[in-house]
Amino acid sequence: MSPKPLLFIVEDDTKLRQLLSSYFREQDFDVREFDHGESAIGAILSEQPNIVMLDLMLPDIDGLTICRQIRPQFSGKVLMLTASDDDFDHVAALEIGADDFVTKPIKPRVLLARLRALLRREGSGNEMPETSKPEPASVLTFGNLSLNNARKWCEWSGEHIALSDSEFDLLWLLAASADEVLSRETLTLAVRGIEYDGLDRTVDNKVVSLRKKLGDNPSSPHRILTVRGKGYLFVPDAWKE
Repeated sequence: MSPKPLLFIVEDDTKLRQLLSSYFREQDFDVREFDHGESAIGAILSEQPNIVMLDLMLPDIDGLTICRQIRPQFSGKVLMLTASDDDFDHVAALEIGADDFVTKPIKPRVLLARLRALLRREGSGNEMPETSKPEPASVLTFGNLSLNNARKWCEWSGEHIALSDSEFDLLWLLAASADEVLSRETLTLAVRGIEYDGLDRTVDNKVVSLRKKLGDNPSSPHRILTVRGKGYLFVPDAWKE
């Protein structure tokens, strides 16, 4: 079995760092977290992770400085996170040696695509072999349910079901992690690109809408389950009816 790609997340926002760490562990990454730049530099150089996800603004040392310091001795990939829309920051990051950047607010599924693209790039001494991490499927089928991610197309029992983009994205995320409980924190960050504040009912309301449209009794659902205190679970075997 191929080893998991090692991902370092250097981010001082505790909630965002923990949410990203949880999401990428679910996506089969080996994740280490850092809330300060200085503590991350030595670990990056000694452990040589596959990818460093590096926030531009940190409390002790900025991401550009960290990238400049590690680049001569670090062979992995660097993805910068920035809340700035300033082209200067983006250009500076790439010129210093960053391989890519993503502007906040962050959608984890976008980050996942960026990370996998970086891992496929040639020239990294520690990148994963092409066959060790296959591309995510664009079509998922469970019994009478068929989802086409490229076309945002949902078909149930041979009929097209009209879903909003956010409803489809939520359903796809749940289906792609079938038999796994996904938390409201993970789902909110993935679908809305914002952190879950404990009060936002957007995901819950969309789950109710999905149940109605897909014939899953909202008062007694068996296809998309609510796991009290944890989140939602997509049941793969329940779509054969």
